[in-house]
Amino acid sequence: MSKVCQLTGKRPTSGNKVSHSNRKTRRRFLPNLHKKRFFVPETGEWITLKVSTQALRTINKLGLYAYIKKLQRQGKEVPVNF
Repeated sequence: MSKVCQLTGKRPTSGNKVSHSNRKTRRRFLPNLHKKRFFVPETGEWITLKVSTQALRTINKLGLYAYIKKLQRQGKEVPVNF
């Protein structure tokens, strides 16, 4: 299962886990992803997306249709065509 947000493109990053004794070992920081169904009233259909919580907050603010149109204007690849 891919750990990539379909709208923002957030991916896992890597860094160090630092213990109490200050030893460093490599670890992964995973994005906070959720599988969510959205209803798009402009097209009258349901779509399922795997989105980060940052994308969910932006969708709550702007609406899904407006957010996807904004991403398309910025030239980003969006998996949904409206």
